[in-house]
Amino acid sequence: MNFVDFTVVAIYLVGLLVMGFVFRKQVSKKDYFLANRQLGWKPLSLSIMATQLSAVSFISAPAFVGLREGGGLIWLSYELALPLAMLALLYFILPTLYRSGVVSVYDFLEQRFGRSSRVLISVVFQISRSFATAIMIYAISIILQSTMGLAFWQSVLLIGVITLIYSLQGGMKAVVYGDAVQMILIVAGALVCLGFGLYHIGGWTSFLEQVQPERLSTLNTSSYGFDGEGFGLLPMIFGGIVLYASYYGCDQSEAQRSLSARSLGDLKKIIMTASFLRFPITLIYCFAGLIIGTLALTTPEFLAQIPDDQPDWLMPIFIVNYLPNGILGLLLVAILAAAMSSLSSAINSLAAVSVEDYCRVVGKTLSPESTLQVAKYTGMFWGLLTLGLSFVVDDIAPTIIEAINKIGSVCFGPILATFFLGVCTKHLSAKQVNTGLIAGVLVNIYLWLNQPDVFWFWWNVTGFLTALSVSLGVYWLSPGLNQQKVKQPFINIRQDVLTKANMAALITWCVVLIGVCITLPMMLI
Repeated sequence: MNFVDFTVVAIYLVGLLVMGFVFRKQVSKKDYFLANRQLGWKPLSLSIMATQLSAVSFISAPAFVGLREGGGLIWLSYELALPLAMLALLYFILPTLYRSGVVSVYDFLEQRFGRSSRVLISVVFQISRSFATAIMIYAISIILQSTMGLAFWQSVLLIGVITLIYSLQGGMKAVVYGDAVQMILIVAGALVCLGFGLYHIGGWTSFLEQVQPERLSTLNTSSYGFDGEGFGLLPMIFGGIVLYASYYGCDQSEAQRSLSARSLGDLKKIIMTASFLRFPITLIYCFAGLIIGTLALTTPEFLAQIPDDQPDWLMPIFIVNYLPNGILGLLLVAILAAAMSSLSSAINSLAAVSVEDYCRVVGKTLSPESTLQVAKYTGMFWGLLTLGLSFVVDDIAPTIIEAINKIGSVCFGPILATFFLGVCTKHLSAKQVNTGLIAGVLVNIYLWLNQPDVFWFWWNVTGFLTALSVSLGVYWLSPGLNQQKVKQPFINIRQDVLTKANMAALITWCVVLIGVCITLPMMLI
């Protein structure tokens, strides 16, 4: 990197700090955590996508497609279930959460079941989200080490300090508008890498001649996910529905954006936009990885720079060696943008949950000024904790993107089942759903430790079905616990926001995605 690159990075970081101070005036926790529900659906849509299509996706998805052993365009099958998951969310869960008026989605569980359910599920969220965020920070350290020559601790400090300042000062407004800018930068960065990769490999025709044919496969219909082989079509669809529905609807880091919408109509626009735009963006990531991975596999000096069994170094090495100065600075900005998007989202959502939990447990009602002060201190605590955890997380999966989703899959199913029961049943009590939640998590931990042949995408399904069946089983077998009355008839306040045209569009889009995955290999061979 030269002076131009460092100047570009410095301008961007200063801009983030300015954004945080511009949006620093909040008058209540609703203003701090939900921007007082005054944000438009367009920046919220970009923010939702930026939170998951983050730096990890920018770095690790191309590594999976282009370099990981057994990888390739099979990663696209990860996207097939998204439209169906969004359909289920808009029909069952999100309208109820929005109309209940909660700041934390887990506050809904307290209103429905009681404080114990809220605290239990929020603890599960806080543990899983903090570890997942730590893995993301670890991923970004790889980039900064290779591009800027920083030590690991220096890269962690750079990411953390800047993000903490702008997200703690500006609250949800700074997070969402920062995410919107960062989403544009990260997609532009992926397109730049794709273009320069094609240039250095000799063009499209040369790429097609050199690409490994096995990496062009998009669907695996031969495996059911119980034979030690991953990414079979069935676990990707069924597990994907549970994973996406839980992540976008029951994970505070994502659902907080939906709860910030001005109206249910805007909420629907946000989810529909994410449903239709996510696949094209993922396709860009995947083709960038396929092209750059092919360049690495056919260029010995490039491949020699990538550490053994660490495919996540593919993109950092490419950026340093194949991009011109100035462009290199812009790409580094895109990577920092994506990293800070994920970290700021985690800080804000973890703080929201923690503050709400604290007030409930101690039985105190804080003034608006005290709430904001506690929220900012809590956000700082979670930010520092995730930065600290980034020093100890590694070797969970072959690529970082798999590691994050693997951790999440332990909890996504049981959490979704708990919310589903909260919305769609009237008589279950806290003891019943708490038992189901714990059982679902324990079953998935058992599968992780003792059944390595079961593909981890199935954990989403096993966790969901276990939590659902155990909760209902305890309800039927313990009539003495069945007398709890629902404080509010949540099933009656669920307002349908989906029209038949919306449903048809989402189902059709799912079919289109499957069609693209079927025809794409034939077009490339």
